[in-house]
Amino acid sequence: MSVLPGRIRKARNLARLSQAELARRVGVKRSAVTQWEHPTGTTPSVEHLIQIAMLTGARFEWLATGRGSSQLQEDEANAAVIVDDYARDEHESLALGQLRQLSPSKRRLALDILRLMTR
Repeated sequence: MSVLPGRIRKARNLARLSQAELARRVGVKRSAVTQWEHPTGTTPSVEHLIQIAMLTGARFEWLATGRGSSQLQEDEANAAVIVDDYARDEHESLALGQLRQLSPSKRRLALDILRLMTR
């Protein structure tokens, strides 16, 4: 399947997700999924494409380009990337870099301080 809308639909169907359920899990309206699956519709952002791949078990490369196999192999699924675990801006990147330099006990203390600050 060489067209992105068809690959999105195929991945969703193989995962047995409705458009509404995929939309809910991705955090968009159902009409967005309808647009993504329509031949002349809109294209999802890379972030949404990553989420679709993760939610459906499809390989990101296949979903984005049509190359390779469509489904993750069991060993690949265990190595999945969690999008929210990466810094979203310069401040988060700096904080993460500093946190990684701390000893385990200081890291736990820093996380406790952050939890208190976000209450």
